Amino acid sequence: MTVHSQGATTSAPQDAPQKSAGRPKGHSPAAGPRPAPPRGGRKQLPSGWLPYLLVLPAVASMALLLLYPLIKNVILSFQDINKIEFIQRKYPFGGLANYTQLLGDSNFWTVVVRSFAFTFANVVLIMVIGSLIGILLNRLGKWMRLVLSMALVMAWAMPIVASVQVFYWLFDEQFGVMNWVMRTLGFSGYEQHNWFETGLSTLTIVTLLVVWGSIPFVALNMYAGLTTVGAELYEAARMDGANGWQTFWKVVFPNLKPFFLVTTFLEVIWVFKAFTQVYAMNKGGPDRASEILPVFAYVEGQSQFHYGLAAAISVLTILILLVVMSFYFRLILKQEEEQ
Repeated sequence: MTVHSQGATTSAPQDAPQKSAGRPKGHSPAAGPRPAPPRGGRKQLPSGWLPYLLVLPAVASMALLLLYPLIKNVILSFQDINKIEFIQRKYPFGGLANYTQLLGDSNFWTVVVRSFAFTFANVVLIMVIGSLIGILLNRLGKWMRLVLSMALVMAWAMPIVASVQVFYWLFDEQFGVMNWVMRTLGFSGYEQHNWFETGLSTLTIVTLLVVWGSIPFVALNMYAGLTTVGAELYEAARMDGANGWQTFWKVVFPNLKPFFLVTTFLEVIWVFKAFTQVYAMNKGGPDRASEILPVFAYVEGQSQFHYGLAAAISVLTILILLVVMSFYFRLILKQEEEQ
């Protein structure tokens, strides 16, 4: 009911749209004002393209720095290029000859087994010792935690080549500290003892170096993860009578399982391609007995001048690492699905 000023009443639908004066027909008031066209006649890019434009420089840089060398390396692995062919700039196609030669070479499989054993030993030691130091950081007081954290950061920031030289001096045959320590403790046979006499002893020293340089990353990340575990969980575990190991396994580990998976994943990659430590320590010697796959590929290419064969070794190394990492990818994806 609509009441006019004259007092007469007329009936009209309450939800009928009112027409405003001067408004063109067919224009809905709910639509609002139309957007003004861009100045200068330029067209606006669709909003869905903006994320791709932002990541385009990074993708282009990765393609230039990583993808192009990888493709060239794969092509090189199918070519029979040695010293003479390299000087003459000839690139004969050899097909699968390099891969067939490698897969039938017992030395290659010896290096593969050695690489896996070296990686396994290093990753286990790094994760165990690093986790224990991370737990220790969580238990220490403020100032002791600060001192230990600074020591870990200094060890982590030390250049690899410099740390190799320090460890080489520690185990030096004539002036090494370890020979002096062993003689001081009363052990005989350490007068100018050669710690790099065998491949096993060389890799043992390299393992000490790699573990020493990788522990800070795991320890600091472990401490950061422990700060996210609520104190009420520890209190509940103590009230239930759980000891230290049970508290870690039932409380800490389930909450930090993603940390352990990702950190182990990264450590496997870093240790498996630990070229600098092995080569700078003893160049893969003695008699190539301490070579792992990256060093094996480098020696074949730069010392033996078998460039095509070295490229095939690097391609097989990538494939082996991808197969191993596929299991970790499945674990990480399964963990995300459970969460």
